[in-house]
Amino acid sequence: MIYTVTFNPALDYVVKVDHFTPGKVNRTVKEDIYYGGKGINVSAVLANLGYESTALGFVAGFTGEEIERGVKSLGFASDFIRVKEGMSRINVKLKSDQESEINGMGPKITGEDVEALFQKLDRLEKGDVLVLSGSIPAAIDDGIYETIMARLSGRGIRIAVDAEKELLLRVLPYHPFLIKPNHLELGEMFGQVLKSKEAILRCAEKLQQMGAENVLVSMAGDGAILLDAEGQVHTQGVAKGTVKNSVGAGDSMVAGFLAGYLEKEDYGHALKLGTAAGGATAFSDGLGSGEMIRELYETL
Repeated sequence: MIYTVTFNPALDYVVKVDHFTPGKVNRTVKEDIYYGGKGINVSAVLANLGYESTALGFVAGFTGEEIERGVKSLGFASDFIRVKEGMSRINVKLKSDQESEINGMGPKITGEDVEALFQKLDRLEKGDVLVLSGSIPAAIDDGIYETIMARLSGRGIRIAVDAEKELLLRVLPYHPFLIKPNHLELGEMFGQVLKSKEAILRCAEKLQQMGAENVLVSMAGDGAILLDAEGQVHTQGVAKGTVKNSVGAGDSMVAGFLAGYLEKEDYGHALKLGTAAGGATAFSDGLGSGEMIRELYETL
């Protein structure tokens, strides 16, 4: 079974306004609501590719109830912990001449809530896959990724981590199965501006030496590089299409990679499917459909 963790899921209220004017009444010309969170995105794309997963995390209030209802419509299960105080976030994303965002705070998560999450994670079994992605709410200790990985260490659970600089570096001693920085984040980790594939690969090798098994580096329009657990280097160009959306493309790549690896245990196939999944989301208004992902795969 695949499990994803989203510590602070949200309802993303995306509105489009022609020529937004501050201080005036502005009327929307388009509105959409999405179920937001990096782990939720991963679960949704896995579902589009025919893979079951269970989303874990914390929800509260009427917005939390809607998130629980909504993920069912996306085709995957959830086992969220219901928090007593506060409510799950509503993030307002304004698309106009410029794009702006107002992100909510989320509920108050207690130590008791965190322990309940640990109890759920302790039930994972050998062969399961766990995806840890995104930022950590202020109410939770920022070492929670490390704590989770230490608890699950040595149990044969493949853990994928998609997080920012410090969070990612700190989990490397626990040997994550997959990490997915982009080339800019990778450069920041080592205080460099990476201008060539050779430079990117050198930094990926350092991360592998620090403990990562597979290092997948996305390079925007230049494709992706994978340094796999066997020391082999795989490169993949991007799919062709018109970019409409950047939200969730990285999460889609993680989902596609995991689906591809579970499908054939072949790293080249996993990278190709991950690239197709990231492209399908970039070319869609929301997350890429399974049909589009498979179609793009055939063009790579």
